[in-house]
Amino acid sequence: LGVTSAALEEEQVCSDLPLSHRQRDLCRQKLFLLPSIRDGARLAIAECQSQFRQERWNCSTTEQPSVFGHELTSGTKETAFIYAVMAAGLVHAVTRSCSHGNMTECGCDARLRGGGSPAEGWHWGGCSDHVQYGIWFSRKFIDHSVKNTSTATRGGYTLSTANQHNSEAGRQAIVRTMSTHCRCHGVSGSCAVKTCWKTVAPFERVGVYLKEQYERSVQVSDRSRRKTRRKDQRRLPVHAHQLIFFNKSPNYCVEDPRRGVAGTRGRRCNRTSAGSDSCVLLCCGRGYNTHLVRHVQRCECKFVWCCYVRCRRCESMNDMHTCK
Repeated sequence: LGVTSAALEEEQVCSDLPLSHRQRDLCRQKLFLLPSIRDGARLAIAECQSQFRQERWNCSTTEQPSVFGHELTSGTKETAFIYAVMAAGLVHAVTRSCSHGNMTECGCDARLRGGGSPAEGWHWGGCSDHVQYGIWFSRKFIDHSVKNTSTATRGGYTLSTANQHNSEAGRQAIVRTMSTHCRCHGVSGSCAVKTCWKTVAPFERVGVYLKEQYERSVQVSDRSRRKTRRKDQRRLPVHAHQLIFFNKSPNYCVEDPRRGVAGTRGRRCNRTSAGSDSCVLLCCGRGYNTHLVRHVQRCECKFVWCCYVRCRRCESMNDMHTCK
């Protein structure tokens, strides 16, 4: 009865999540992947907000109707990053869960075993992360309606094909950032033979990689507007790992509820910085307010025998600057 109740509760969770009908059905079919779906979403949102924490658009989220609001349909560089990081987060979470032995359908990727370079004293072994299973599930869960995007560049993209392209770029980011780890074997600690395996990188490294792709993203033609394009305009090829977008981003300076723009009023800025977190750039020329903030922390900690740590309570007064 307890197991049945738990299963019913999990099915109810699938119904309560903001999913499409197809995704909800897939969630019910593979309830064992529900924790990975949650973890992947949390991982992606946290990394998005970490990568953009010092910029005008700080990957802000909303409660309803969708987590990212208008940005999901704006066709901007930010839309591209959201789809890429969400797909990558799901691949990462599912792949790690496979390697940890939490899945019934996957485990280690044994395809590499037996290969390598015996002449150089190493071979593939160990437990390589089964990233292909993670990619398969991410495609099945996220991609829908669009069966083939191979002809997209000939006739321009739709929002759906562009989102699918960016999701795939996010999955490829996991593959392109994978690391090879090796362990030595031999008498008396020698490294006569090395066993090597592949693992997914920490998601922070994937986030850095995707932020670089965001900075280099490529503007493509919108199929719905292709009649306005010059017939002789040259279309450059778009690679699978590149992020693509249609529309230029708004400046994100002033709050615009209709477009889901939070604005930068009240955001903390750095008066001495020359980067995107500077008060000049982040506050969009409106100026900033300065507040004196008291900061209390433990300091001059010493270990006292036996067995505790004794610390002083230190206070400091610091300037904090926020955008007008």
